[in-house]
Amino acid sequence: MSDDRTSALTSSAYQQALEVIASVEPRIADATRQELTDQRGSLKLIASENYASPAVLLTMGTWLSDKYAEGTVGHRFYAGCQNVDTVEALAAEHARELFGAPYAYAQPHSGIDANLVAFWSILAHRVETPALAKLGAKNVNELTEEDWERLRHELGNQRLLGMSLDAGGHLTHGFRPNISGKMFHQQQYGTDPETGLLDYDAVAAKAREFKPLVLVAGYSAYPRRVNFAKMREIADEVGATLMVDMAHFAGLVAGKVFTGDEDPVPHAHITTTTTHKSLRGPRGGMVLAQEEYAADVDRGCPMVLGGPLSHVMAAKAVALAEARQPSFQTYAQQVADNAKSLAEGFLTRDATLVTGGTDNHIVLLDVSSFGLTGRQAESALLDAGVVTNRNSVPQDPNGAWYTSGIRLGTPALTTRGFGHDEFDAVADLIVQVLQNTQPGTTKDGKPSKASYALGDGVADKVKGAAADLLDKHPLYPGLNLS
Repeated sequence: MSDDRTSALTSSAYQQALEVIASVEPRIADATRQELTDQRGSLKLIASENYASPAVLLTMGTWLSDKYAEGTVGHRFYAGCQNVDTVEALAAEHARELFGAPYAYAQPHSGIDANLVAFWSILAHRVETPALAKLGAKNVNELTEEDWERLRHELGNQRLLGMSLDAGGHLTHGFRPNISGKMFHQQQYGTDPETGLLDYDAVAAKAREFKPLVLVAGYSAYPRRVNFAKMREIADEVGATLMVDMAHFAGLVAGKVFTGDEDPVPHAHITTTTTHKSLRGPRGGMVLAQEEYAADVDRGCPMVLGGPLSHVMAAKAVALAEARQPSFQTYAQQVADNAKSLAEGFLTRDATLVTGGTDNHIVLLDVSSFGLTGRQAESALLDAGVVTNRNSVPQDPNGAWYTSGIRLGTPALTTRGFGHDEFDAVADLIVQVLQNTQPGTTKDGKPSKASYALGDGVADKVKGAAADLLDKHPLYPGLNLS
């Protein structure tokens, strides 16, 4: 099918869909149109966002949404799920082939759901199953109340070691306000205070001291690659299960940018991911596992999840099929190359980067050298049409709310076709904004961590320059909603 024909069909599909929506609630149709306008007109640099293809987006808007399908393929608690079985089986097949995983579970609704499935699968495999065997029971329903209370105590008193939030880890890796920090007796490993890099010897020493049941690797704001073979060695030495959360960099794994020791799937017992971010699919989660954990993960429903979102699983299958095309490998490599270009653009303008650069898709800019907090920088950049998110830096004096950094990612603008020159220009625009932003004061005259003042005319100037870049790389070219 020609590109013109595809664009015409896509435009027609969305025009008609929005007309149907507007006939019931026009404000939702208006907000949907405006979101496309906003996304087309802004520099989207949030590392956890991307642009899904029209095929992926359209897949979610179908009657597959109307089915309850609790259970697994061929073993549902509801009748009439044969088409959902096909959808889920295809999603799992594409995931296994794409990542080289023995087993894939496509049901999780989000990254945190995927992590909860993984955590409870590990607990079931490592704690519950041996305990049941010891007590001569096949399942928890056969336990006495006394035995069950003892098992509950064991399940809720296990140890988890994950990367700290300010070092680049994720809140689901044992952050105490998160459910992961409440489920486990948890401790965290950080990065070298001088370089900001992972120190594997320090992680190993921490693991030997703490002896966790679960060692979590992966990150949401660490701008470097991880040697997962070394992390597996550490886990094996202390008898831990290695769980890797690759939600942020799954696209770089799928696109064969990360291979060998940097590919987590062969080394981890269980690997979790989202399906959006760098993978460029729908919002959702997924679990990959080695054979020994497959049966435990397969009990994600009813263990953690309820009815799967069949329409989203279908969209996952479409996105994973797209990621299996050779063009996705080209895209993934460009994501990494563009991150280097963005980092180099900052460094040539004397900005400060955590770890001094990047070799994945993330650039973490320390804005304290501009006299700003992350919240002030994030807000000033948004005024100028640059969408980022504030983020902690190692040993952050401003904490997790105000922060001292902003996190930048290249997947979305790479999807739009940005390359080296454009990302150098983006770095220049960001530095212009930050150099012309002054921190504000509170009502009593004290320095504020939130308020700021952006120099006159700077926002309009940057918006104009950004528009010139964006116009050369239109979002969803050919899609016309008028």
